[in-house]
Amino acid sequence: MRWMSGTWIVLAAGGLSLSGCNKDESAPPPTTDSLSDWVDEGRYAACANYSNPALTCGDEASFNLSGCDSASLASLPADGIYTMVYRTDSELPSMGAGSFRISADRSLDSFRGVPPERRISDSSFFLSSTRSTSSTVTVRNSLVGCRAEGNRLYGCYANCRNGSVTGAGTFMAVKWEPRAGESEASGLRLTSESFVEQGLPVDVYVTQGHAYVVSIRNGSEPGGLTVFDVSNPSAPVLKKVISLPTDNYWNGVWAKGNALYVGSQSSGAIVFDISNPADPQQVRNVPSGQGQLDVHTVFVEGDRLYAMAPSPVPKTFIFDITQPTDPKLLGEYMEPGAADTAGVGYPHDALAFDGRLYINHWSSGYVIVDVRDPAHTKRLGSFSYPYATSHANAVGRFGERLIAFEGGENWGAHLRVLDVTDAAHPKRIGELKLGDNASIHNMVLKGERLYIAHYQHGVRVLDVSVPEEPKQVAYYNTFRETDPERGVSFYEGAIGMRVPGDGYVYVVDTSRGLLIFPEP
Repeated sequence: MRWMSGTWIVLAAGGLSLSGCNKDESAPPPTTDSLSDWVDEGRYAACANYSNPALTCGDEASFNLSGCDSASLASLPADGIYTMVYRTDSELPSMGAGSFRISADRSLDSFRGVPPERRISDSSFFLSSTRSTSSTVTVRNSLVGCRAEGNRLYGCYANCRNGSVTGAGTFMAVKWEPRAGESEASGLRLTSESFVEQGLPVDVYVTQGHAYVVSIRNGSEPGGLTVFDVSNPSAPVLKKVISLPTDNYWNGVWAKGNALYVGSQSSGAIVFDISNPADPQQVRNVPSGQGQLDVHTVFVEGDRLYAMAPSPVPKTFIFDITQPTDPKLLGEYMEPGAADTAGVGYPHDALAFDGRLYINHWSSGYVIVDVRDPAHTKRLGSFSYPYATSHANAVGRFGERLIAFEGGENWGAHLRVLDVTDAAHPKRIGELKLGDNASIHNMVLKGERLYIAHYQHGVRVLDVSVPEEPKQVAYYNTFRETDPERGVSFYEGAIGMRVPGDGYVYVVDTSRGLLIFPEP
């Protein structure tokens, strides 16, 4: 996920584009499974955007509401956080996810990360957010309600750049509510909670009695690295905060021995020496000589470091880390056509297991690669589905079978269970879905337990001893509407997770910071 405060990501059936900068749509990539996270059932509402250059882009008057049920808007709850799915009005529909927050006294109103212009009454609903992204660019995003049904709002949207329309279509918004019948927790007990001051915390790695939390930029607030001494999990101690002036979007973290690896949006994989665990010292960036390089996530297996880079060219770098603080490039893997075909997506995350690398390759799905010879990698197979956003995975051996757990990151994104024993023909054998309006995020497999960071659904622990039938055995709802900066984005709540084997589960929540639980 590429986080940009107040910006949502649109996914075409065959490509990636940003709402404020639409790209040409490409044909949908081939799929191996028909089960999609999102099913296109047509436009969400009877409203439309007028095609009249005399009207100001994003103004309420620029929408045609003649076919709407304005009287139904009186029933819409006036306080709350709403998560949303957008559908473009285009020949090849695209979709994306977002959110807004409204409050009766307007004090908590938020849309696209800023307090919006609003006009809400018993017969109207209008939100509009205007921001300057540079000295020459102003963007505006507007929503207008067409009808309400219970806790759902249906309407139209418009995206504008310097007064011109860049995207338009319909949306459905659903008021966020905890799952029916659930309390704050079952089977999990919070041991401690430590706020992370800088940026937006997204990932954590735990080693040598310390938790290393990485953060990305949050608006104008820089991200970086925050180090906690967690030798006493009940009372973590902040030891160090690192943030660089021009390099502070750090999204992934892993370690081996006395080396810590951080994925940077600007400078590849940053290597820190953690011989003194409380005081990381930057050693180098890898791979060298690449110029600006976006490494989104990192993964370590044995003496291999894998660094997944979405841009400038989407590829996965493979390093030898026999000397942990001095990685040596062994090879790389790039999906055929990834350098010049939008629909191929990019490597978001990956997991290595028994000579294979399982790559979440976003819109092209879940890709399996033979990496036994890193200089001559070989694509073995893939699993893909319509509107794919393959994002995270875990793999384990269950009897004679290799089983993968895969999840996307978007509206409706949920857990899929795959039999990948035959890498050339992965097949879906199970799934678990908690609802459409909150996405699954990261996951960790420990034996027959699957731990999931599930955004607004918090922490979920599943018994997967029978992979075809994952069963929830514990949960903790980390998401509270009273926490700061809730309702700013669709991607909020439990986001990062580690289960290092010390008897505790370490979770990063985008608002609350580092949360520690005893293993259930």
